[in-house]
Amino acid sequence: MSTSPVVPSLAAHVGDSPAPLYARVKQMITHQIQSGNWPPHHRVPSESELVSQLGFSRMTINRALREMTADGLLVRMQGVGTFVAEPKTQSALFEVNNIADEIAARGHLHSCKVISLTEETAGSERAAALGMREGQKVFHSLIVHYENGVAVQIEDRFVNALVAPDYLKQDFTVQTPYVYLSQVAPLTEGEHVVEAILADPQECVMLHIEPGEPCLLIRRRTWSGRQPVTAARLIHPGSRHRLEGRFSQ
Repeated sequence: MSTSPVVPSLAAHVGDSPAPLYARVKQMITHQIQSGNWPPHHRVPSESELVSQLGFSRMTINRALREMTADGLLVRMQGVGTFVAEPKTQSALFEVNNIADEIAARGHLHSCKVISLTEETAGSERAAALGMREGQKVFHSLIVHYENGVAVQIEDRFVNALVAPDYLKQDFTVQTPYVYLSQVAPLTEGEHVVEAILADPQECVMLHIEPGEPCLLIRRRTWSGRQPVTAARLIHPGSRHRLEGRFSQ
């Protein structure tokens, strides 16, 4: 990722607008993105560079970058820099799909990192969600999924060990939990609950986002026949993801 200097023509583009200074900076950056001069993942000049080259205050530059990040046009990675955002990914609201397939369908590359894969005992909340007795064995996986190298989802999943006894033996960098579970406990029913949340510090690190950035949380439960199989939390950066659904009456 490289940074292109703000050439005189860009400075002229900013100066020609009657809008407030911060809005002029946003217009300039938007022009660069829409024209293709700054493609997705292009590193935007730093605040200091923009201050120096445009002659505006740091407060003005900071406001422009913050608002464009909130709008999903830019991604700011703490200690790394500010980059042009990839167009938002999307998932089907009323369906349960394999994230690797969704990413491949967009012509992009899926990869993932397995953070943890452990055996635990079910507390009261987990037991109720999975239709089991408190204290029974459950498997817990924590995986971060990437699209073209950019983190797009934390998959925090609990699995009924009776339904998928070999879950911990799988290599989920080769096949996703969705693929494996579809083989051993074919999905017959699913439930989605969607919330807007603020990412906690650990989630921010895993997703490479600013502290407290809003995220979309999907709470998903699935069944195979009458048997609950999984209870999962799927966390997406709000600036990089949207949900779509279509229904008829």
